[in-house]
Amino acid sequence: MRGFTLLELAIVITIIIILATIGVGRFTKSMEMTREAALRDDLNEMRKAIDNYTLDKKTPPGSLDDLKDAEYLRDVPTDPMTHQKDWNTEACDYQLSTDQDSTTGICNVRSSSQGASVDGSLYSTW
Repeated sequence: MRGFTLLELAIVITIIIILATIGVGRFTKSMEMTREAALRDDLNEMRKAIDNYTLDKKTPPGSLDDLKDAEYLRDVPTDPMTHQKDWNTEACDYQLSTDQDSTTGICNVRSSSQGASVDGSLYSTW
């Protein structure tokens, strides 16, 4: 009878473990990059909605819920980094157009996550 030796089995198992470890590392990194892309998209969509609301209503929204209520957003998205709807909003200090009546409200939105991206920048600064 011919079979595999214990050494051959150990080598094959070691190779499988090494490949699995590499695969898990790459999977984790790709998941992080996917969440970062989702964060960028969510921030861009909310910022566009804030600008459109401000231009249409001649005043910035008071909150992100105002964007939802006025149907500029279907729903306030969940932050992919914190998994909550806990966005940090920034108050206006400028006018978007010359016929804008007020600057009281929000003009920008950022993630409340304290984590850092693959390139080292904080999500809260995006």
